[in-house]
Amino acid sequence: MNPMDDAIMNDPIVQLKCVSKVYQQGKMEVKAVDRLSLDIQRGDFAALCGPSGSGKTSVLNLVGGLDLPSEGEVWVEQINLATLSASALSNVRKNRIGFVFQAYNLIPVMTAYENAGFVLDLQGVDEAECRERVMSILKDVGLEGLEQRRPDEMSGGQQQRVAIARAIVTRPAIILADEPTANVDSHTAESLLDLMQKLNQEQGVTFLFSTHDQHVMDRAQRLIRLRDGQLEEDDLRK
Repeated sequence: MNPMDDAIMNDPIVQLKCVSKVYQQGKMEVKAVDRLSLDIQRGDFAALCGPSGSGKTSVLNLVGGLDLPSEGEVWVEQINLATLSASALSNVRKNRIGFVFQAYNLIPVMTAYENAGFVLDLQGVDEAECRERVMSILKDVGLEGLEQRRPDEMSGGQQQRVAIARAIVTRPAIILADEPTANVDSHTAESLLDLMQKLNQEQGVTFLFSTHDQHVMDRAQRLIRLRDGQLEEDDLRK
């Protein structure tokens, strides 16, 4: 690795620089994020927490390029997202960011295999490599033998495992998980957290959660508490 590559590896994956986000609700303006500055480091297993309306999901949407800040800058791997064209921003989301949603967001007519490999197809990965990577990741997330099942043939926990596989298989810089345990029972939630923690510890996958779930907060190595769109506490517990 040359010195430039080494410097990049040591830089934060994500930087929020005095970011604010204002939404228009009728004639009212609502400030969901208020002058927030925050770095997410490589290898973090971090959770955004706080009461409803504290800005957790808004921050996740800004980091994921699903929304742009009203003020300030959001940087992902040294790229200022606000400077990108729509197509370039789409490429960053496709290639560098993995998403896990509480509603799974799987394509109903596709099998687990097809859902997990969907983004690889968009990336133009050749069929042989796609198959090798998808089959390997489905095994890693405990779905070996269920590759041909469609979402309506799977439990909620299995569907969320497919969603995790889809996020990880592209080898993104960071995975953003919005309330990933919200729609599963406590036993399944613990199993999903075991899986994500293993991926973090053994493969160095970086996770940033938004959550109300105490199970997720207990597992997080870094707890980032928000209130009224501002940073209340940043507790590093490694």
